Amino acid sequence: MFNEQDLRQISDHGLTVEKVEKQIADFVSGFPSLNVKSAASVGDGIVKMCDAETFKYREIYASASKTAKVAKFVPASGAATRMFKDLFAYLSDGVENTVVEKTLANKEKFAFAEKLNGSLKEGADGRAVISGIIDGELGYGSKPKGMILFHSYPDGARTAFEEHLCEGAAYASCNGEVKIHFTVSPEHINGFKVLADEDVARCSKKYGVKYDISFSVQKSSTDTIAVDNDNKPFRNDDGTLLFRPAGHGALIENLNEIDADLIFIKNIDNVTTDALREETILYKKVLAGVLLEAMGQARCHLLKMDNGEADLHEVMSFVENKLCVQLPANWSVLPEKELAERLRGVLNRPFRVCGMVKNEGEPGGGPFWAYNTDGTVSLQIAESSQIGAEDKELMKASTHFNPVDLVCGVKNYKGEKFDLREYVDPETGFISSKSKSGRELKALELPGLWNGAMSKWNTLFVEVPVSTFTPVKVVTDLLRPQHQPTK
Repeated sequence: MFNEQDLRQISDHGLTVEKVEKQIADFVSGFPSLNVKSAASVGDGIVKMCDAETFKYREIYASASKTAKVAKFVPASGAATRMFKDLFAYLSDGVENTVVEKTLANKEKFAFAEKLNGSLKEGADGRAVISGIIDGELGYGSKPKGMILFHSYPDGARTAFEEHLCEGAAYASCNGEVKIHFTVSPEHINGFKVLADEDVARCSKKYGVKYDISFSVQKSSTDTIAVDNDNKPFRNDDGTLLFRPAGHGALIENLNEIDADLIFIKNIDNVTTDALREETILYKKVLAGVLLEAMGQARCHLLKMDNGEADLHEVMSFVENKLCVQLPANWSVLPEKELAERLRGVLNRPFRVCGMVKNEGEPGGGPFWAYNTDGTVSLQIAESSQIGAEDKELMKASTHFNPVDLVCGVKNYKGEKFDLREYVDPETGFISSKSKSGRELKALELPGLWNGAMSKWNTLFVEVPVSTFTPVKVVTDLLRPQHQPTK
């Protein structure tokens, strides 16, 4: 199937022939749907906090954060092309659409208005304005979201990147140091480093903290081969194989290299203004407190098991009631040694606590109870592409959705780092249809970072206010109150 040039190309990507052949086999066989039992809801997999509980968990985190290594992980490699797709369409066909009309009517309300106006000639028409945003001095059509000016303030406009620095200072600080890691695309890493040089000094002075800002790119060894409609390797016009980045699930490799006890994960475009950030900060601390409590209790059980002092029925109760892992009935009659080993396997694995927002029509995956291969049932985040046709009604019935608001514990009860790659479910990838040079192809995406890539983690869901979810998917989302100056 592969010639000498192919073999060199495969090797240059850090891949093996066996791995590429496995990818092609996945195209042929496809991926099974997630075996879901039911949608999670408040009281059934999702915890809704009262004021006393939010205070309790905030204080747990406040105490632990004095010594724990804390980091913030921000996937920021995505280009803003989809954010401006309606503007691109207008420049292509000349037909105004709703987004273009709204953009032109509210041009002065965007944080980038001053910079845009300075680049336009006097009396510029609508087409010149839209072109100025996409192709002109702003050049937003080819930049990642992190570099776009999102919010206006009296002392100047801020990019989404800078807003993460501001936000991080409020909850991701340990001994006065804020550690934030951004995953970026290779072509933009230098631009982000320039932004960091400009913003870190300003934010350090404003918040009285030091920043440890780092960047990484998606590893080429996580790329996947593309195939044609006959599942044969897709070849470029020059005869070379086509490899493609395998989606955000590949970032489990980047996350695996972060040295921290707690890692907050949040998308680059999900930020709001200083005036509306209070609930976001509170619930970040609450999620971390829930994580610390659960991991601490699991650690106590594991240490007792090490010393032969554990009450296994008590451990089973903890696993089911606190960790939300439903155990098969036959586990209770297993020999004690076998039961202990199975329970150890449940307790000693990465932890995550995920914020869940009430479903108000925003796109995104949802929280579900799902069956696992070991017979247990646990909480999982599922994207619509993972849900089979027979379970689509469950997706529609879901009361909450996933805003990508996670806190992760990635060290075991002895303080050693987990190898996160061992907790991925490889059967949760998916296949999408793409094209290149006018030819159709099929692309393979790895299990998503917060669903399949974390499938074998202990997962807890906590309801968070909708005010903590302020994504920018379309340029006119920046006109929403969450992104506008407070009057």
